[in-house]
Amino acid sequence: MHGQMMNMPLLISSLLQHADRYNGDSEIVSRMVSGEIHRYTYREAHARTCQFANALVKLGARPGDRLGTLAWNTHRHYEAYFGISGIGAISHTINPRLFPEQISYIINHAEDKLLFIDETFIPLVEKLSPQLPTVEKIIILTDKTDLKTSLTNWISYEALISDQSDEFEWPTFDEHSASSLCYTSGTTGNPKGVLYSHRSTMIHTYTAAMPDAFNISAQDVIMPIVPMFHVNAWGLPYVCTMTGSKIVFPGPAMDGQSLYQLMEEEDVTLSAGVPTIWAGLESHLKDNQLKLPSLKRIVVGGSACPDSMIRSFEMDHNVEVAHAWGMTELSPLGTFNTFKAKHVALEREAQLAFKGKQGKVLFGVEMKIVDDGGNELPWDGKTFGDLLVRGPNVLSNYFQQTESVLIQDERDLGWFDTGDVATIDPDGYLQITDRSKDVIKSGGEWISSIEIENTAVSHPEIIEAAVIAMPHPKWDERPLLIVVKKQNSALSREEVLEFFLGKVAKWCIPDDVVFVAEIPHTATGKILKTKLREDFSDYKISSV
Repeated sequence: MHGQMMNMPLLISSLLQHADRYNGDSEIVSRMVSGEIHRYTYREAHARTCQFANALVKLGARPGDRLGTLAWNTHRHYEAYFGISGIGAISHTINPRLFPEQISYIINHAEDKLLFIDETFIPLVEKLSPQLPTVEKIIILTDKTDLKTSLTNWISYEALISDQSDEFEWPTFDEHSASSLCYTSGTTGNPKGVLYSHRSTMIHTYTAAMPDAFNISAQDVIMPIVPMFHVNAWGLPYVCTMTGSKIVFPGPAMDGQSLYQLMEEEDVTLSAGVPTIWAGLESHLKDNQLKLPSLKRIVVGGSACPDSMIRSFEMDHNVEVAHAWGMTELSPLGTFNTFKAKHVALEREAQLAFKGKQGKVLFGVEMKIVDDGGNELPWDGKTFGDLLVRGPNVLSNYFQQTESVLIQDERDLGWFDTGDVATIDPDGYLQITDRSKDVIKSGGEWISSIEIENTAVSHPEIIEAAVIAMPHPKWDERPLLIVVKKQNSALSREEVLEFFLGKVAKWCIPDDVVFVAEIPHTATGKILKTKLREDFSDYKISSV
């Protein structure tokens, strides 16, 4: 017997329709590529997105077509988000920080029919264009019609939509239909596509808005610093639209000064981004003795947030810091570090220490840790193993691949191997200790590179740190610490090693320290350890 409720599919277009009708006067503010500020309302955004949808249909876009975007966080990219998926096509957000050959690969692999780009990326697309046979037209996200470019198949976005009706009948279709496509950063091999559905995106949106996640309401002012080309900006454009909160898009300017200025001018209450972004803002605040009176919360993901950064924002600026963890394959949020009732009573120091964990699992994802034999391990906060996940927000296989990537358990349930090594405490809080390929196995003991890195960057003269395993004749592997220190710092190897005493177990202290000018990163801002291993392949650690 079925329930007797209305059979209405969960579709992304419903979010924007809801925002128009019930929060139509709430603002969307963008810093454009040119630097000027653009502002309009959800009602105006919906009208322009309808114009865009009509233009897409006129261009011949059909349900299931992949339409690519190479764009920053702006209102035009926002319109593309909703317009593309709204007509039943697939919004393929492309990370411009990938290598050019990776970008051409994923455009061709996705078979993108149209390409929407910011002016910033014209030179890149000019070089790639001869290699993109499926792209029929390039739409440049601008109002200019006289741009100097070698591209011949382009049109201005504003020219494209200007003569279109601002009314559009959003189609109804199966909620399991594909909505958007995002590729992994491809640190090993070619990037892999993760194809989201309307259903998975909507479930993720509901979950992400909850008090134990982003905790967003119509009273908030949200700045998604995490790029819209990076796993849908962690779902924030959808969450903000559902709740009717004011959105502030920072565009391409993500340095500390630019972010501070926009936060101050627009009274931002919550923002989200990777640690490197927050390090830049933190430095700008400190150097200029500034405060952020409106900012209440920041969400940190992508990699572990150093304890020193958590303390700086919480103690010096009265800004709550929340760790989040997820992956492209998880839509992307998997966990969020918010307190249970019993944690509120903890002493301040205990609370701050607790914030270093990645948090408890969100609805839409189940998780467990297992040993090398696939046996489930206890949730004691000490035992660590490979992290597996499953749920309606988790992929079953990669785009254009028919073979499932899931691991079947004894109950024939499919689990996705995240590639992370983690512990889970008795309260269900996750702590990532390493990537499985990065964990250091030394003399029968497992050493967390993340713990060493976070300890290192808590030193006031260290900007960034990375740890890799090096072969050792006696202990199999030992940690090598690679450090970027502050300009003009006289910090020595011995001083760095001494700094670890009493902070980590003795066997975890690195065997050596190497100072470098910079550490390589992936397109999503994570430390590129494959490159570090290559760079230090000839390095030898003493057998002493």
